Amino acid sequence: MAQSEAETRRWVLHVDLDQFIAAVEVLRHPELAGRPVIVGGRGDPTERAVVSTASYEAREFGVGSGMPLRIAARKVPDAVILPVDHDAYTAASEEVMATLRVQPGAVVQVLGWDEAFVGITTADPEGYAENLQRAVLERTRLHCSVGIGDTLVRAKNATGFGKPRGRFRLTADTWLAVMGDRPTIELWGVGTKISRRLEALGIRTVRDLAVAETAPLAAEFGPKMGPWYRQLGRGDGSNVVDDTPWVARGHSRETTYQQNLVAREEIEAAALVLLAQVLDDVAAEGRPVVGLGLKVRYAPFLTKTFTRRIAETHDRERVIADASALLAKIEPDRPVRLLGMRAEMAMPDDARGGHTPTRSGW
Repeated sequence: MAQSEAETRRWVLHVDLDQFIAAVEVLRHPELAGRPVIVGGRGDPTERAVVSTASYEAREFGVGSGMPLRIAARKVPDAVILPVDHDAYTAASEEVMATLRVQPGAVVQVLGWDEAFVGITTADPEGYAENLQRAVLERTRLHCSVGIGDTLVRAKNATGFGKPRGRFRLTADTWLAVMGDRPTIELWGVGTKISRRLEALGIRTVRDLAVAETAPLAAEFGPKMGPWYRQLGRGDGSNVVDDTPWVARGHSRETTYQQNLVAREEIEAAALVLLAQVLDDVAAEGRPVVGLGLKVRYAPFLTKTFTRRIAETHDRERVIADASALLAKIEPDRPVRLLGMRAEMAMPDDARGGHTPTRSGW
């Protein structure tokens, strides 16, 4: 039956590629199909590295992203462990995004290698999503799942219910029936720390958050973020997909060292090497630095992060001098297994205004 104008409305699709990195590797190595595949580091579980992704077959053994590679190898002794190949994943991602952009009437907002929002106007979002999945598969041989929603938040949260290779719709009418009894940590934009702070306020479920009083939330999280978390609990927010090109807010580099760094001079020298690489990345963008970040992982696995705002500058030596205040925060006499440095840049006037995707859109 032909669509009528009254039936047609705006929808948000969240397209999420299934086990993307592992799937790309299986396409390159078809003999790995159906086997447990783990991708991480240089593919050597004797080295310090973490899992970037795991195939569904490996996930059945409890392997997940961020797990130390040696532990993953212990969980799945017969797994195939491969090194990370950023260039291959970037090329595959670009093919997927190009496919999304040529879909009828699609507005595409890229979120990362393996996911994007697609804004459409249709009376049949499931049919559109199915055609989109077919187009991606035919062009790239990659499968994806699609969340369908009337806001960005609902579309994003819907995707998990459609995995793998499926589709799922969440709207204002069904949000609390589906999400209400789930813990707040399952919301897009709520991590472990935020969920614990919410629980301290007596807010454990999505429904609790949706009906929470704003005053305690504002007192805990601030006058903007407090009410925003309540909005998140309702799945509310923008339904506008913005295809304005994404602009990096900063650049970072980090390294896990195969042998712990112990001497203070050695630790600071390693951090400055990373900072030099970051500043090379920043220089290529032509924007001034406005902030710095330091990540330190002490042995065996305690991670600390520090940030510092600095006066806007293009001067490399001034940035390095400002970094000394961060490096001074590294605890003496503690072995270091990972260091990371980050530089935040001033945003151009035409960039998406200072929002994250979860905060009511860009």
